[in-house]
Amino acid sequence: MSSMEFVYEEPQDAESAELARLSLEARDHSHSPYSKFRVGAAVRTADGTVFKGCNVESCSFSPTICAERVAVASAVAAGHKKFAAIAISSDQETEPCTPCGVCRQFMREFSRDLRILLVRPDGMVCRTDLEQLLPGSFGPDSLEGRV
Repeated sequence: MSSMEFVYEEPQDAESAELARLSLEARDHSHSPYSKFRVGAAVRTADGTVFKGCNVESCSFSPTICAERVAVASAVAAGHKKFAAIAISSDQETEPCTPCGVCRQFMREFSRDLRILLVRPDGMVCRTDLEQLLPGSFGPDSLEGRV
């Protein structure tokens, strides 16, 4: 199996640039004293509202939560369940910070093909989507007629 190739570019529109900037802002609030791996996320809902999240580590590790799940869960807690895009940033300057498997599955609960921007510290973005990062996924539609 070949690895994915990620190509960075300038954000293509004002909404993408704003989402990238907000993810970097959220990254700055990361609580990551153990891994020192700061991650920020900003998710835009279908109606344009943006929710930010950052990773929050715990000394016992298990309760640690990723930035993507913080952002999406904050949006859901506010009544939003349809998402247009998410931007995810870290301090990595060359390799993109892709969502972990748990976050990919968590986001799949709400979208099969969520647009994803992987953001470098300099604001350059790599465009992908959930369908590319989680092919052949299991989601709510997999349970239709069973629940």
